[in-house]
Amino acid sequence: MSDLRIRPAGTRDATAVLAFWRLAAEGTSISDDEAGVTRLVERDPEALLLAERDGALVGTVIAGFDGWRCHLYRLAVHPDARRQGIARTLLDAAEQRFLALGGRRGDAMVLARNEQAHPAWRAAGYAPEPHWRRWTKPLAGI
Repeated sequence: MSDLRIRPAGTRDATAVLAFWRLAAEGTSISDDEAGVTRLVERDPEALLLAERDGALVGTVIAGFDGWRCHLYRLAVHPDARRQGIARTLLDAAEQRFLALGGRRGDAMVLARNEQAHPAWRAAGYAPEPHWRRWTKPLAGI
């Protein structure tokens, strides 16, 4: 993994990140647009972590901390670079960020239907909590 570089995204990365997610991420989010990615990076410049190899984007994770909980979203690895430890390296970087901020527990948004990702999350020490359900409400004007 010595050729892998982890860095926070900047606003200039928004277009490339969105293209990468269309290729490598499972599902879509209501915030999957340039304004959403830019707003995230401007609000928390360290939250969106990128993995690059030879200058090419090969992985992402959003490591958001709201002062109360540590949230993980958009863990994605390029299909040609999977099973090479990139996801684990990104999660390690996210967890170090959380610890530095005083976080106590990471939680991950993982699609139930994305069974291909479940073993990777389990290998990293995460497990589903079946007694929780995610409740959502689209906000007016979106």
